[in-house]
Amino acid sequence: MNAATQAKIDTAQPVATPAAITLIEAITQALAYEMRHDDSVLVLGEDVGVNGGVFRATAGLQQQFGPERVLDTPLDETTIAGLTVGLAAQGMKPIAEAQFDGFVYPMLDHIICHAARFRHRTRGRLSCPMVLRVPWGGGIRAPEHHSEANEALFTNVPGLRVVLPSSPARAYGLLLAAIRDPDPVIFMEPKRIYRQYKEVVADDGEALPLDVCYVLRDGSDITLVSWGAQVKETLEAADKLAGEGISAEVIDVATLKPLDFATIAESVAKTGRCVIVHEAPKTAGFGAEIAARLAEESMYDLLAPVERVTGYDTHIPLFRLEMKYLPSVDKIVAAAKRALGHG
Repeated sequence: MNAATQAKIDTAQPVATPAAITLIEAITQALAYEMRHDDSVLVLGEDVGVNGGVFRATAGLQQQFGPERVLDTPLDETTIAGLTVGLAAQGMKPIAEAQFDGFVYPMLDHIICHAARFRHRTRGRLSCPMVLRVPWGGGIRAPEHHSEANEALFTNVPGLRVVLPSSPARAYGLLLAAIRDPDPVIFMEPKRIYRQYKEVVADDGEALPLDVCYVLRDGSDITLVSWGAQVKETLEAADKLAGEGISAEVIDVATLKPLDFATIAESVAKTGRCVIVHEAPKTAGFGAEIAARLAEESMYDLLAPVERVTGYDTHIPLFRLEMKYLPSVDKIVAAAKRALGHG
């Protein structure tokens, strides 16, 4: 080795070791990465700038990128949505935050009537490259309007993608993909697991594919399908079933709309049984769509009726009964055993 080569090695910058981070930190990391590499990306919402967001998802971004790219807005969700659609129509890539899941309802007019229709309305000449970030779901003992699972509202709307990650790594990769997508994406973040555990995530800008279900665990006896925070309980249920000699395959849907039904159908063809887990109310929840597709396209593969473990057809009860409302490991295990004819 000559002296020049040795000098280059000695002065080279060390490669940073990927850190173990929480899901909320993965969101912040993905936002910062894309803002560094694409000047058209900006963030807007209530308290996202100076305060860094109510959950601190945007902490430090205004200091890095300035108030023109990290905008604190009035407490007016209708205006936030309208401004976001307008920015996207003019070539920007806005990322709006709905501070809580129950605050999205005033935004629906702009999202459904305009953002979701741009491509169709203009026969492909225009698109609407925006992301609406929605802290989603129960389990944090919050007041009314702060703990809702309303993903089915958006899955019924043509022209929208609906994404719901379940881990730090998938949150990072899927958010990057959502920002880069030319069409509107509703990105729902399970706030119950924002800081529940850490995972090593490389800040390398590598997006994960949208519209893909992720098989998190192989199995042969039964298929467990879930998304968002409930994936954790579903994996724990699979562990408990394994202790009783039952092999459960676990699928994280991740992108609800458009649905990668082929991955679910392939799993059910192997196992013959399926349990769908979500915290939204049972009636017309997105699990009903998956169950209907299985009835239409996989009937001859099913050895038992599809089971659903869901929230109840009520508003989520406040505080003391909140965790009783949400799907539990024991409820998932019991449903699996019913499908297997064990109970």
